[in-house]
Amino acid sequence: MDVHEILRTKALSVGYGKQKIVEDVSFSARPGEIICLIAPNGEGKSTLLKTLLRQLPPLAGAVWVDDLPLTHVKEEEFAKSCAAVLTQRVNPEMMRCEEVIATGRYPYTGRLGILSTHDRRIVEEIIQLVGIESIRQQVFNQISDGQRQRIMLARALCQEPKLLLMDEPTSFLDLYNKLEFLHLLRSLVREKQLAVVMSLHELDLAQKYADTIICLKSGRIDRCGPPEEIFSGNYIEELYGVKNGSYNALFGSAEPCSVTGDPEIFVLGGGGTGIPVFRRLQRAGIPFATGVLQENDLDYPVARALSATVIAERAFEPVSDGKLSEALSVFHQCRGMICTLSRFGSDNQKNRLLLEEAKRSNRLLTVNQLV
Repeated sequence: MDVHEILRTKALSVGYGKQKIVEDVSFSARPGEIICLIAPNGEGKSTLLKTLLRQLPPLAGAVWVDDLPLTHVKEEEFAKSCAAVLTQRVNPEMMRCEEVIATGRYPYTGRLGILSTHDRRIVEEIIQLVGIESIRQQVFNQISDGQRQRIMLARALCQEPKLLLMDEPTSFLDLYNKLEFLHLLRSLVREKQLAVVMSLHELDLAQKYADTIICLKSGRIDRCGPPEEIFSGNYIEELYGVKNGSYNALFGSAEPCSVTGDPEIFVLGGGGTGIPVFRRLQRAGIPFATGVLQENDLDYPVARALSATVIAERAFEPVSDGKLSEALSVFHQCRGMICTLSRFGSDNQKNRLLLEEAKRSNRLLTVNQLV
């Protein structure tokens, strides 16, 4: 086994009783690496993590932690190598946050659970490292979900693990706390050279924070690789079986379906200015057209997802006479135009003629006139 592999699985099958949920799982986790498991609901992410945590026995295959087969590692030694942050909400009765964090030292304290001077020093270092000095004396049950997750992370770090296993660690957090938690985790992974294996439902965050993505589908690993490979083309839509919408791999965002039918409104946008209008028209159920957009324009991916018709020019090319003529033809079939541009650059000067045509025909509208 490679000395740099903290965790390795080979032909691992996991499940309940004799029922296999995921089969033939082979991967490894190295120091300084975040691995994210992504999959539709029910594909076995949590079951796999529970097996790695020894909460469930493997149904086949093998797991190694630090060169040793998982079945040969004593419970106390396993707790020193591996720590977990799970979705279950713990409910310690009237324990202060500092006391909850200190329970992470129990693998080192023996049966009596009495902390030594060294143990207390570790707890103090972790409290400072995670940045939770201000809440250390508060009752754990009386703090926010975001603060609880930081406390549970601190507790796990007090075990001085080489491997962190995390099941949906950001599930209960708001945007601020999601980003704070993952920023902290990313920093700790670098500084302490931890290996992290975690499941995430937030695909945009998995795409941005993970080093490796493992995709589970139909009881097996469907794909495994860096985010740049996984989040490309239409693969995410295929993995999740998306039918009513799409996933924008470039922006890391889910998009609803476009409104079908002949376009009623023409949106003259570009540089991202059209996106808010696209979304408002889609929500209002108004089919729309847009253009002329270069294929590298910020508006273009969202326009493709939401518009009934998009007139596009090749990337980095100025708007051609042919595309202008096509856009004018589509506009003439609409009842009006919404323009989100305040200026025109050298590559989209011909789009100014679209605006002039809307003014000439007295069909220049505002979005508030429609929705």
